[in-house]
Amino acid sequence: MRRALALARRGEGETNPNPMVGCVVVRDGRIVGEGFHSRAGGPHAEAVALERAGERARGATLYVNLEPCSHHGRTPPCAPQVALSGVRRVVAAMRDPNPLVRGRGLRLLRRSGVRVDVGLLESEAARLNERFVTAARLDRPFVLLKAAVTLDGRIATARGDSKWITNATQRAAARGLRRLHDGVLVGIETVLADDPLLLPKPRTRRSFFRIVLDSRLRLPVTSRLARTARREPVWVLCRKPAPPRRLALQAVGVIVLEVGGRAARVPLRRALRLLRSRAIWSVMVEGGGEVLGAFLHERLFEQLALFRAPLLLGGRGSRPAFGGPDPRRVADALRLRPGTVPRGAPYELWYAP
Repeated sequence: MRRALALARRGEGETNPNPMVGCVVVRDGRIVGEGFHSRAGGPHAEAVALERAGERARGATLYVNLEPCSHHGRTPPCAPQVALSGVRRVVAAMRDPNPLVRGRGLRLLRRSGVRVDVGLLESEAARLNERFVTAARLDRPFVLLKAAVTLDGRIATARGDSKWITNATQRAAARGLRRLHDGVLVGIETVLADDPLLLPKPRTRRSFFRIVLDSRLRLPVTSRLARTARREPVWVLCRKPAPPRRLALQAVGVIVLEVGGRAARVPLRRALRLLRSRAIWSVMVEGGGEVLGAFLHERLFEQLALFRAPLLLGGRGSRPAFGGPDPRRVADALRLRPGTVPRGAPYELWYAP
């Protein structure tokens, strides 16, 4: 199973919105076939491993870090393929939490006479696919908040100057973090101030969604996001846009999505549910401060990636990383749990309780 987990991780950043899956076929104590899901839309790990095993799969044991799927997507379901392969036993690290599967694959295998065992290295498997597991459980995307701050917790001067708080290595690492998610989300003020492209680096072979919270639909048609919308998707979440603005953005390829509700601003919970309904399983929120503060205030995040710079900005008007409503008491603070980052990574990772 550890080999299956190691194989699964090879698909990191490319399988979204699918989970990372690795598979190993063992017969008479020897590996006779193995594979992993390398990209969304490509063959699943079980299909690759069984093809490599061929006739040697008969009577073998198949190890996989996630329950074989049982539904038709862009590829055929895996559970029937496994059952027809002649595999005698399947060892799955965990059940698939996706409502489209959720035990159906395992039941199909058992009905076909295959012995099924579940739970080997389950915690490791859940940690590997934590974004996928969380989104399936909460029916909204997994949310990572990213903040680049000075030592006194500031992200810009009072006039909005923020270039550059972090160094080139930290900025490259932030672009690398984007690859782990289906898309990146920012507020319109960040777009108006910085005119960012919001792309991951290195680029992915899959679609990467650039999402803007823009209540009044102020995204300029001349912005770099709008100008590149036909090459990489740009979604704007707004309230009730004026038809001319909507039509102008749609004409250059921007997808305009209206989010219901009574508030003047885009309601975050509704926005996240809308994203999840459109196959966004994880999103990296990059700001600005009011957007980060709103996610913090509503407790709508699972992780925080914090990039610290050895700077002290000072000043009463310099902008904090997390805006939003003022807490009444220190007791209202959210106590986070430390996470593990790759060795040498120039950021800290924290988990919401």
